[in-house]
Amino acid sequence: MSITAQLSARERINSLLDDKSFVEVGAFVTKRSTDFNLEQKEIPGDGVITGYGLIHGKPVYVYSQDSSSLGGSLGEMHAKKIAQVYDLALKCGAPVIGLIDSTGMRLQEATDALNGLGSIYQKQVMASGVIPQISAIFGNCGGGQAVMTSLSDFVFIEENNARFFLQTPDSLQGNYKQKLDTSSAKFNSQSGTVDYIGETDADVLDKIRELVAILPSNNEDDGCFSDCSDDLNRLVPAFEQELEDTKIAIIDISDSHYFFELKPNYAKEMVTGFIKLNGATVGAIANRTKILDDSGNPVEVFDSTLSTDGCKKAAAFVRFCDAFHIPVLTLTNVSGYKADVNEEKTIAKAVAELTYAFSDATIPKINLVIGKAYGSAYISMNSKHIGADYVFALPNAEIGMMDAKLAAQIIYEGETGEVLNEKSSQYASLQNGAQSAAKRGYVDNIIEPETVRKHVIYAFEMLYSKIEARPVRKHGSF
Repeated sequence: MSITAQLSARERINSLLDDKSFVEVGAFVTKRSTDFNLEQKEIPGDGVITGYGLIHGKPVYVYSQDSSSLGGSLGEMHAKKIAQVYDLALKCGAPVIGLIDSTGMRLQEATDALNGLGSIYQKQVMASGVIPQISAIFGNCGGGQAVMTSLSDFVFIEENNARFFLQTPDSLQGNYKQKLDTSSAKFNSQSGTVDYIGETDADVLDKIRELVAILPSNNEDDGCFSDCSDDLNRLVPAFEQELEDTKIAIIDISDSHYFFELKPNYAKEMVTGFIKLNGATVGAIANRTKILDDSGNPVEVFDSTLSTDGCKKAAAFVRFCDAFHIPVLTLTNVSGYKADVNEEKTIAKAVAELTYAFSDATIPKINLVIGKAYGSAYISMNSKHIGADYVFALPNAEIGMMDAKLAAQIIYEGETGEVLNEKSSQYASLQNGAQSAAKRGYVDNIIEPETVRKHVIYAFEMLYSKIEARPVRKHGSF
């Protein structure tokens, strides 16, 4: 079989799980409805294969929609099978993986199908923050099932045959599919809905296996650890040259240069993903000002500001890490907020989401200031002021209210250029340097760039047993 060929629903399960580990549940379940001649239709397994198995020896629960069985449409019993998978997964503390390929809701079952979809929504919400939920799209995923998929923690999509939409492209006012295919993998990866695009079914399934291997199985696991063969004291000589494209910097400090990036095509100025430090899974978040190609040439350039999409991307990632006891490392280089009319409609709320996520998280949190750290934008990027456990800074970092020249112009308005230059230098020395922040206790240590890896590893080691109390409440209202 060609490696580019689509797999069947059962083949996807077998490719995803460890060899011969799949145990099917509910194989003989089928429809109850007989309306609209359904009694004359054979629907094996009611269009979905469900069960459990292993990934790298870790138990997981899985369901795979079968498009060859009445289009994999979601009806009453189809939904019950998926809901049962969630019940079992919650009892056992194991991830749920959904392999999506469906024509949508089964029209012949109407309100029974709606009830079934609603019951899945409810199970997903109950499982949120308790067990990881992963969805992968291989065919159609539309309407209510797009909501079901979006309730997952991670969404993967196959590049060529998958379609993901709430409304079809042709139903959108002023649009048609040939003009803009809003159901395509590319569109959804740029909108932030999708975490990873795979070239083939096999590529998607391999990436899911990789993700499961580095995640805790549930919220009671104390992180996720593996053997580390990398030197804990390894210096990173090129780190200072990698501060524009911080994805490269993150990779350089990780064990064996490992990085699992999430949402790479969305809000590219904010990098998010998982690294390994001394064998432990760590969430990494970094502001980025350039994307460099393999030759070191800039492909895309960004200003050092927070955007609405960047804040939402980072905030959601922090919330996931906090739910599953995954420590977070941030590389901060931010001078303010993105300034345009459209951003102004949404940026304040988005920055508030980011601030809330960092402040509310009780996991170990370390911040490294690698460049500018100005104003309230800096506060929101995991600063000590909102609860970072350790804050490191590079020697050339700038931490303060704003750029020193601009501050001097405001404070000494009307003065000569010579005076402004003098006061600008004075302001930079007294208020904007990493050392001045360290003297006030806002920075714990100023470290050399090549020593970053060993400093953050040792800091996380010290924070391993961290316990931080919060006021008793049902949940936050933000």
